[in-house]
Formats: sequence, structure tokens, C-alpha cells
Amino acid sequence: MLQSCYKKINNAYSVKIFPALVNHYCIITFAAVQNITINIVNKSANPLPEYATEGSAGMDLRANLDGPVTLQTLERLLIPTGLFIELPEGYEAQIRPRSGLAIKQGITCLNTPGTIDSDYRGEIKVILINLGKEPQTLHNGDRIAQMIIKKVEKADLVLVNELNGTVRSAGGFGHTGKR
Repeated sequence: MLQSCYKKINNAYSVKIFPALVNHYCIITFAAVQNITINIVNKSANPLPEYATEGSAGMDLRANLDGPVTLQTLERLLIPTGLFIELPEGYEAQIRPRSGLAIKQGITCLNTPGTIDSDYRGEIKVILINLGKEPQTLHNGDRIAQMIIKKVEKADLVLVNELNGTVRSAGGFGHTGKR
């Protein structure tokens, strides 16, 4: 029989799970979702990006087009959104495909995830490609991608003469086989 207790500490939840009558336990910590403020300029007639549901990780981005645009098979285009953002230092925005657009129309994003750095102030544009067998037409206001806001960690690189060994070593690109 497992017992557990929950404790909120500094906006995070700590969960202790332990078997009854045993002295060993595991602590699992879940950070609560934190909202940050992002300044945005909208030069389109479309609504601001928003989360579709309470559990959505991404906000939908919409095409800002003067008229319909048709993507031919295997054609790629840079689609404007009319949006400009000011991210706080230490954050990035990731631009990712929308699953429904990919499965239903064969349209996806190239350079995925696309990264918008905190010091970029230009218009958000999305590189779309049609991987389907039919031409696909986009209209002003169509939801074309999703934007996820993420914290960024910076690395200090240390130059060494050789790396520590592992069982995997340099194996990659399917080295473990299909199954």
C-alpha cells in the first residue's frame, strides 16, 4: 500500500511517496506554471495569440495575408503574422507546427522548432512547406503554427582534448536498429 503527502513550497509542489511501514521514500517536485509578461505589437487585423485550452502549451499564430496564398506541393513560403514581441531576457519563443494542419493538409513548419531570441524585435514569420500531394491555400487569419514560451539555459563551454567515454560512444543515426 502506498501513501503520499503533498506540500506546497515556493510555488512548487513536493510529493512524498512511500510504502507503508518502510523507511524509504522518493520525493518528486513539480513546479507550478508561472506566467510571464510579454509586450506584443499586433499590426494585423487578427486576434492576439491565445491558449486554446487551460492545458495548452502553445498559442496559435495566424497568417497575416492580403489575399489567399497557395502552397504547391513541396513549395515553401515565409508567412507573416503581423506580430512583434519583446521577450524578457532568459526566455525564447519556439515556433512549432500545428498537428491538425500537418495531418489534414500536409503543411508543416521548416526549421522546427524555430527560435525567436529575446533580443529580436522584427516581425514573427513562419516558414511553411506543403508536404502533401495537393496544393493547399492559406487565407488571412488561418492558424498556421503555435508559439511556445520557454526558459533558456546558457552553457559555458570548456575546451578539452578528449571526452569521457560511454557505452554508446559515437553511435548514432539508427545505430540501435529498428526494434
